[in-house]
Amino acid sequence: MQASPLGRAYDQAVASLVNSGERGVLVGGRKGVEKESLRVSPQGQIARTPHPHALGSALTNSDITTDYSESLIELVTPTFRTSWELLQYLTDLHQFVYRHLNEELLWATSMPCHIERDSDIPIAEYGSSNVGRMKTVYRNGLGLRYGRLMQAIAGVHFNYSFPDAFWAVLADYRAARKVDADFVSAEYFGLLRNYRRYGWIVHYLFGASPVVADSFVAGRSGHGLDVLAPGTMYAPYATSLRMSDLGYRNKAQAELSVSVNSLEEYVRDLSAAISTPSPEYAALGVQVDGEWRQLNDNILQIENEYYSYIRPKRVARSGERPTKALLRAGVEYVEMRSLDVSALDPVGVNQTKLRFLEAFAALCTLAPSPKISGAEQAELDRNHITVARRGREPGLALVRDGRPTDMNGWAREILAAMEGPAELLDAGDPARPYAEAISAQRRKLDDVATTPSARLLAEMRETGESFLGLSLRMSRTYKQYFTELEVENAARFAQFGHAAAESLEKAEALERAAAPSFEEYLRTYFS
Repeated sequence: MQASPLGRAYDQAVASLVNSGERGVLVGGRKGVEKESLRVSPQGQIARTPHPHALGSALTNSDITTDYSESLIELVTPTFRTSWELLQYLTDLHQFVYRHLNEELLWATSMPCHIERDSDIPIAEYGSSNVGRMKTVYRNGLGLRYGRLMQAIAGVHFNYSFPDAFWAVLADYRAARKVDADFVSAEYFGLLRNYRRYGWIVHYLFGASPVVADSFVAGRSGHGLDVLAPGTMYAPYATSLRMSDLGYRNKAQAELSVSVNSLEEYVRDLSAAISTPSPEYAALGVQVDGEWRQLNDNILQIENEYYSYIRPKRVARSGERPTKALLRAGVEYVEMRSLDVSALDPVGVNQTKLRFLEAFAALCTLAPSPKISGAEQAELDRNHITVARRGREPGLALVRDGRPTDMNGWAREILAAMEGPAELLDAGDPARPYAEAISAQRRKLDDVATTPSARLLAEMRETGESFLGLSLRMSRTYKQYFTELEVENAARFAQFGHAAAESLEKAEALERAAAPSFEEYLRTYFS
């Protein structure tokens, strides 16, 4: 392996893995996906129907649930050791869902269909149990604070944890006394910091939302978009408007700073945000005429309200807050949240993207990761938004260590540094799929026209379609594909049906069970 542009310390860390004697030290990390899709009518209008009964209870079905809206289906896979098993499970889930949608479709893009009014977006319902009510009230609060339209944006989240063998070798290289929760958490927070530094590359390589329906920016001034076609607005060089200041990186949370310099600082900042009152949100009211409008009037209602490119995660116990779970046992995995739903992939994502993110996670962990100052964090945020808004602009410069630097050249350095982890991930596989995943991204730097965002714009110009026309055509194409696709795993389909029926029974049992008042339930949860 040639010397990487990330410096000697990074090269030594990679070499320590290569020389460890552990064959495939990076092979077999746990991988999972959460994929959101808006349910729409055959004409491309947001569905106003309830979450399909045949898909089970959105509260208790671990495979098929809803996100913000009753119309925003979320498919959640278990974790797998290989990306092909993960994608097969996601494919099977899509087949199962499509067979229970009747005439409805799953919207094939991240940015929503034409939605005239916020009130047209139905908030997800989870029943009358306390935990179900909490989820619905929380979503009602999100709608009041940020508008429902932003919550109708869909995305793909990649959950990843390194294999145990990796931690043992890394601990030996770091001269750590033992591999414990503190060591693993500290290394994952190094990953988080470097994802903030380098994660803009994900927008360039995989961003697939350069256009929106004009209804998405109706009544909003200063959006900076141009007309591409009737009903269609775009930014000429955008890669991911979803991850720009028009989407999740909105101004409402621009002043909220959450440190990833350590687990303790992360929990401190989030805990402060969910316990500090906001005059603006207090004006909305919490309980008005006996109706719950939001869970509280704090800066954040709960931890998950904080939008970020990547999150440290641990599976929480029943009723346990995410920050408490992290403090109890440390970071278990990371959730990478930057991927758009791709209209170019039937399930919205493909193995090449997931393999890239796996190698990227290794780079971010192994590379030097000094603490991030407030000034640097502002610089990093600007880089992300700049690439999301203008990533394909010729000669685009980002800020690196306080100085302008060519984005394309910097991206090439990152890809070159990823070759080492890719070789380790390819151990024993003559097809070298991880190395090929890196090569595929290099071609996007050689020719910007091959990026997903450029390909979508080119297709719209060639066909003369609007954003809604393209999205509806692709949505219909994928519905036909999945409904005609032969079921290869009948046992898994039966498992999905059984899980759906069982989830309905679980939800009913929750509603029948004796429980404290909702007010008391919330007091206990937040105590």
